[in-house]
Amino acid sequence: MRLFNAWEMGQDQTKQQIEKGLHLYQSNQTEKALRVWMRVLEKSADPAGRFRVLGCLITAHAEMGRYKDMLKFAVVQIDTARELEDPDYLTESYLNLARSNEKLCEFQKTISYCKTCLNMQGTTVSLQLNGQVSLSMGNAFLGLSIFQKALECFEKALRYAHNNDDKMLECRVCCSLGNFYAQIKDYEKALFFPCKAAELVNDYGKGWSLKYRAMSQYHMAVAYRKLGRLADAMDCCEESMKIALQHGDRPLQALCLLCFADIHRSRKDVQTAIPRYDSSMSIMTEIGNRLGLIQVLLGVTKCWMIQKELDKALESIEKAQELAEGLGNKLGLLKLHCLCERIYRTKGQQRELRDHVVKFHECVEEMELYCGMCGESIGEKNNQLQALPCSHFFHLKSLSS
Repeated sequence: MRLFNAWEMGQDQTKQQIEKGLHLYQSNQTEKALRVWMRVLEKSADPAGRFRVLGCLITAHAEMGRYKDMLKFAVVQIDTARELEDPDYLTESYLNLARSNEKLCEFQKTISYCKTCLNMQGTTVSLQLNGQVSLSMGNAFLGLSIFQKALECFEKALRYAHNNDDKMLECRVCCSLGNFYAQIKDYEKALFFPCKAAELVNDYGKGWSLKYRAMSQYHMAVAYRKLGRLADAMDCCEESMKIALQHGDRPLQALCLLCFADIHRSRKDVQTAIPRYDSSMSIMTEIGNRLGLIQVLLGVTKCWMIQKELDKALESIEKAQELAEGLGNKLGLLKLHCLCERIYRTKGQQRELRDHVVKFHECVEEMELYCGMCGESIGEKNNQLQALPCSHFFHLKSLSS
């Protein structure tokens, strides 16, 4: 009896310390929170408590951009879940493993772990996680430029969000859809979805983390810039950056710096753009966001092209190409071939020009980025698109006519 009471007291103490850490974390005392949680992890003999504190550590390290540490804790959490012999715990731990790999741009691993989650036969708790699993899988497919599968996953995640009345998940999916449509250049939809996310934050997000507001504002900034509404883009990006700085959100800081640089480049202010690209690149390198690094190098390349420094532009392209090939990011490769085409046309180097034209069209074919009605490629310029239930894309104007 005494032994049982001691075990119960240990559980209570673990719970109290976890809550203490959460309170510190929500008060922006991140390092103090981490120390509290690490003490719990070292001292607690309660597997369920250890599982929960590992979840807190995974989330905190994700938001700080410490993705390798996030992955390390996710692996430990899987061992703890196996010890608990509960399919719900195991599903959650594999989801965290998938997310860790997604953040580290290990997209094939992400998809594999997501499939493991979906194949587990858990209770209704596990089923409620399926929306988050579908979102992570969609982000991974998007990283690999497999657009149809990405859209299928995002739509599935959105259905889970609606069926479970999960507004936080809906907000996150809307931000991912904004990113999706920005990549395939339907800029109206790229703006619509983060605006919808911002509405959800305003209507339901009183008790939510400010990261949801920051995330929606960032994706709105990207869409506004693409649409040429640079003042609106700057306003949204400044608001997002303010929250990112308050919360020590290094990944979002890097994205905002990239967006600021793109805005200045759009204004042809290369002198202001370049230092912001450099700052973004520094953080992206530190946290391991290789997909973000490709975007930074694309922006730097365009700056060198504005300044007619074509050899420097080609140096940036070479670095970006190595990253894009390593990740399997086909859209990045397509954009790089397009820029090479322009550079070699200016240089009058016909053989190199033809080589990149061929490679550009191979990328379009591989990604199936063409309208099923008119046959023209999708993603070359801003066009309103319509996705059918099969997730194939068509130009809206082609369907209308």
